[in-house]
Amino acid sequence: MPVYNAGQHLRNAVMSIINQSYTHWELIIIDDGSTDHAIESLNDIDDIRIKIIQDGVNKGLAGRLNQIIDMANGDFIARMDQDDISYPERFLLQLKLLIDNADLDLVAGRAIRISENNQPLGYLPFFLNTRSVSSKPWLGIYMPHPTWMGRVGWFRKHRYASPAPYFCEDQELLLRSYESSQFSLVDEVVLAYRVRDSVPLKKLFKVRWALLKMQSSFFYHKRSYVYLLFSVLSFIFRLLKNLFHIKFHLNKISDQDFESFYRVLNTNEKK
Repeated sequence: MPVYNAGQHLRNAVMSIINQSYTHWELIIIDDGSTDHAIESLNDIDDIRIKIIQDGVNKGLAGRLNQIIDMANGDFIARMDQDDISYPERFLLQLKLLIDNADLDLVAGRAIRISENNQPLGYLPFFLNTRSVSSKPWLGIYMPHPTWMGRVGWFRKHRYASPAPYFCEDQELLLRSYESSQFSLVDEVVLAYRVRDSVPLKKLFKVRWALLKMQSSFFYHKRSYVYLLFSVLSFIFRLLKNLFHIKFHLNKISDQDFESFYRVLNTNEKK
């Protein structure tokens, strides 16, 4: 869990790992030169499974993720963001899928979107297997980054590009590796993914442009010119959607998932 100015949600994110039903884990938290002192909200947590590293330097997310990959002592690595909430069965479900399927390199899971004030908003896009996940790579590969769990060997073989494309480090890694890898997803909600109430248009453009440049370079060198064209069209479509504030209908969260989220949230906040 790389941390940079995590704010008020950091403790809840950490508690969601402490409350995992699978208990044999090591949590490596690297503070990437934060200035908000949010890491101090963890001072009263006494758990030998948690390692907090602070060096006062800002290296960026990709650099810190590679550092954690090198430090990991286990057979698997799980990703976690500083403001999201993992469900208690997340590790157990993902480990079972990886152990039962030796050919799998990386698994993700279903996720709901939540607001800054913990309001469930809808589901993130979801696909179950490698074929469906990567069938349209020009649109992106839909595996929510903070839900990843994969084999240490896979992470060390591919690693994150550093410096990474602007807010696209996960897509760069997936695009570079998907043809030689096996992906899958747990068909259950395992994480609540926090989204900002508003994102500046300038930042959205920079993210879209970084993704387009990365995809275009990849498809050009692969001579996948049709995919290159599709990635350009996808960029234009998404940019127009942002410019005109077009919103698409999100599947309403089921009553069961709605109740599950608040149950997990309340459990974390009690400790």
